[in-house]
Amino acid sequence: MKGKIHNRTVFEPEKATVLSIRELTNQEKLFELELDNGESLDHKPGQFIELYLPGYGEAPFSISSSPTKDGPFELCIRAVGRVTNALHRLDRGEKVGIRGPFGNGFPVESLKGQDLLFIGGGLGLAPLRSFINYVLSKKEDYGVTTVLYGCKNPLQRIFTSELERWKELKALDCIETVDRCPVDIDWEGEVGVITKLIPRVDLDPETSYAIVCGPPVMYKFVMQELDKKNLPDDHRFLSLERRMRCGIGECGHCQIGEYYVCRDGPVFNYADIKDEEEAI
Repeated sequence: MKGKIHNRTVFEPEKATVLSIRELTNQEKLFELELDNGESLDHKPGQFIELYLPGYGEAPFSISSSPTKDGPFELCIRAVGRVTNALHRLDRGEKVGIRGPFGNGFPVESLKGQDLLFIGGGLGLAPLRSFINYVLSKKEDYGVTTVLYGCKNPLQRIFTSELERWKELKALDCIETVDRCPVDIDWEGEVGVITKLIPRVDLDPETSYAIVCGPPVMYKFVMQELDKKNLPDDHRFLSLERRMRCGIGECGHCQIGEYYVCRDGPVFNYADIKDEEEAI
């Protein structure tokens, strides 16, 4: 089923107000926004919006807050270009435009009763956070939940307070690793790429599903480790948020073979795209 698209926001953005801005790292900030019409965004975990900033343009961003949070919603934005750098200069109370939500999200309904393995790399934790917090709010609906998170070094960790809270919860198992740790940084966690954590997970191929999001280079090696776990291809869901632009499959910028990431994704079942060379 295609992701929900609100007719009023396909082409014309709705005005939204920036409620708060929190610095996560020297590159990422967490923006809390609210639609000026008073409505909820009504999104599914894994969907994205198009954010318009007058004078600078528009860019797509995954929604990092759970839909169980009424009213305001959150976007984790990395400063990497013209639009995102301008967004990082905004203050509370300023206005932006929002189109969406767009795309297919994670299949939260069909995964009820299943064990979930979240694998996030770097900024990939942002869309996963929406689903993770959704699961935590409805824990009785899901089985064993494990979160694996990796990034380049401790200074690039996002949502650090939540990661620490997740580690204390009985409802899930959360393990972190960093690719490397400079000698002058205090880090007591694991060191090494995220794939080294996967063999440690006790995974039942019949009842387990992997939810994966991270940098493109990560996917190939994560899939190889899941192969070793005998996890079926259709038990793997990947968020491929890259190269998206228009949000509705019109510009062709995000096309991968027969698929448009913004329209047919950004969440895909691995069984559907494993043979598409540009996907993984």
